[in-house]
Amino acid sequence: MNIVAHPQHNLSAAEIDAIEGRLYDHNRQAVGRSDAEGLGFVIRNEAGCIVGVAAGYSWAGTSELKQMWVDQSHRGRGYGRALLRAFIAEAKIRAVRRIWVQSYDFQAPSLYEKAGFVRVAEFADWPEGHSNVILCKTLLEKAGAQ
Repeated sequence: MNIVAHPQHNLSAAEIDAIEGRLYDHNRQAVGRSDAEGLGFVIRNEAGCIVGVAAGYSWAGTSELKQMWVDQSHRGRGYGRALLRAFIAEAKIRAVRRIWVQSYDFQAPSLYEKAGFVRVAEFADWPEGHSNVILCKTLLEKAGAQ
């Protein structure tokens, strides 16, 4: 049997969503939890345009902040902190135990650290000349843990 992987570097958003759905189906069957929900907040300017976003999900007592962005013209004014506070507060309401986030060294690892996230891994040269930092914030200790 000759299996050929064909290049397709431009999957549509609908195709990616379908793949994500299939992955979630597998994951929820493996873990026995089907409580995944999107978790996100936006800040809009007076014209209604998004100038900041924090987007991710919660599932099975865990949350991942996948995208955090503030428009260049609004940086340094607390927008990122406000988005992060809202994300953390909602995660607590959902009884999330841990929030995970990745940030390149040239993005905002210090923002997360100031909010109580701890570096758990750092990968050098991802991208070349920089590092990719993985951070975690524990909101609730596991039942019975000291």
